[in-house]
Amino acid sequence: MKKERLEAFSDGVFAIIITIMVLELKVPHGEHLDALLPLWPVFLSYVLSFVYVGIYWNNHHHLFQACDRVSGAVLWANLHLLFWLSLFPFVTGWLGENHFAELPAAVYGIVLLMAAMAYWILQKTLIAAEGERSVLRRALGQDWKGKLSPVLYLAGIVVSFWQAGAALAFYVGVALLWLVPDRRIEKTLR
Repeated sequence: MKKERLEAFSDGVFAIIITIMVLELKVPHGEHLDALLPLWPVFLSYVLSFVYVGIYWNNHHHLFQACDRVSGAVLWANLHLLFWLSLFPFVTGWLGENHFAELPAAVYGIVLLMAAMAYWILQKTLIAAEGERSVLRRALGQDWKGKLSPVLYLAGIVVSFWQAGAALAFYVGVALLWLVPDRRIEKTLR
């Protein structure tokens, strides 16, 4: 199977996710700066989720640059990832509307964790489709960020029940970790 249809479909889903998230930002009633103040938690949760969707889109693009074909298992693994990412608008809205409360912060972390696990499954499925000597396997190497991220998400989920702000610090920390583009695949392809 060729990968182009999967990439096009995935790009469309990424675009829809971002569109749905931005539509959750409501226009304030008032013309002064103080009309924006009640919206800051919603806006901040949007910014964090937008960064995450951007990170996933960027890394998804690089992932598929390192492979030539996809299998049925890859299609399902990709849909699994897109499922968890499609929950971002819901958890983003819930987190922001409830001013970073404990349970929404924990559920936000669970969705982040599940998306990370789904991405890992997609990587492993692509490597299996390409074979053990695949470019992707060579490029990923030890993947310390991929191993550290779920640990930080779990820590954020646990901490969220005592201090939601600390949980958000974990989630922001993981985003900052991945904000610097992962150049392993680019280097290997060169």
